[in-house]
Amino acid sequence: MLFELKSVFLNEGLEQQLSYELDISEIDMDGVFPFTSPVAVTAIARNRAGLVTLTLHCGYVYTRSCDRCGELFTRREDKTFVHNLAQTLVDEGNDDYIETPDFTVELDEVVITDILLNLPQKNLCQEDCKGLCPTCGVNLNTGSCACSGKTVDPRLEILKQLMD
Repeated sequence: MLFELKSVFLNEGLEQQLSYELDISEIDMDGVFPFTSPVAVTAIARNRAGLVTLTLHCGYVYTRSCDRCGELFTRREDKTFVHNLAQTLVDEGNDDYIETPDFTVELDEVVITDILLNLPQKNLCQEDCKGLCPTCGVNLNTGSCACSGKTVDPRLEILKQLMD
């Protein structure tokens, strides 16, 4: 979605808003398509004292399997991202500003980048997920297992015999 911002850049104190839905269901992450519904995007561009900021409010549903227990979970995420805009950049390596030489911003690219960079490194169904029993494979979130829990690494078995 192209966001035309010429009037915002030229008029101090002006604010412009745009809302739309972005379908990112085709994004493949490790063989999984975690975005099952469109992202609701609200973009607000503000000119305050000559500095133009772009605020993106993004709401989306994220579905993945837990990295500890393997259960599928779905989470509703509402994120806000803020970017500074500039018509021209003096330093090409400056990542603090988005360059808008023709007073337009391609919002889809910015939204997708923000969402993907904000995804968690580890996908957990809940903060205190107990995972699976390493011996029998029972999901420890739903119950306990009958294992003794005192398995010894076979490489260290000789030390256990010395201690007995």
